[in-house]
Amino acid sequence: MIKNAVAVVTGGASGLGRATVERLAKQGARVVMADLGSSKGNEVAKELGDNVVFVPVDVTSEKDVTTALETAKDKFGRLDLAVNCAGTATAVRTYNFNKNAAHRLDDFTRVLMVNTVGTFNVIRLSAGLMGTNEPNQDGQRGVIVNTASVAAYDGQIGQAAYSASKAAVVGMTLPIARDLSTQGIRICTIAPGLFNTPMLAALPEKVRTFLAKSIPFPQRLGEPSEYAHLVQAIYENPLMNGETIRIDGALRMQP
Repeated sequence: MIKNAVAVVTGGASGLGRATVERLAKQGARVVMADLGSSKGNEVAKELGDNVVFVPVDVTSEKDVTTALETAKDKFGRLDLAVNCAGTATAVRTYNFNKNAAHRLDDFTRVLMVNTVGTFNVIRLSAGLMGTNEPNQDGQRGVIVNTASVAAYDGQIGQAAYSASKAAVVGMTLPIARDLSTQGIRICTIAPGLFNTPMLAALPEKVRTFLAKSIPFPQRLGEPSEYAHLVQAIYENPLMNGETIRIDGALRMQP
């Protein structure tokens, strides 16, 4: 059960990450919320009570992630669950023929660094701490949950960088599950569709309505709480391992 578990959630100050922190804390878990120093992490942590601690983290930094993990160990004694929600995106065509300009390589690299390298950075360091836990009756020592996207499978125009970064997260899930299996650490990835996150909230209501109608059923945007529910389900189901789960209302993105 999630009660009394110790978790680290990256990107925890907003969107899917915040909903996950809120659900875990409400269910009795203790949580290290990791997000950028420029986020509202301190404010959110104060709102959620003593079982939530904020640590400023850039997921591409070994030092920052190590600090978050050390906080989990020092304050709560161990680490049972790591949830990777930190991410970024860009929307640029591979080549803009009207402007005679190629996709900036720096932008492509930045998205892959945060979404793919940052995710792996958290995975590899979290696994080391989880591996010191006493195993439960199944031999389990910890669980890792990543966030991909349906764009990993049906990316739209302008999503080359984002789709590549999320497809890489999908692609590394099974080999990492195999890598960590001998130590009793499970890993799964969630691939959300269109969710009611701050990014989509910034769009005009007309656009949001149009996007919602593109979803077969239920014909609405996903709620971050539904993502968080799936994180808990993965943690509590001991046979979930090495799999990517779409949570999208049967959405298949069009070009």
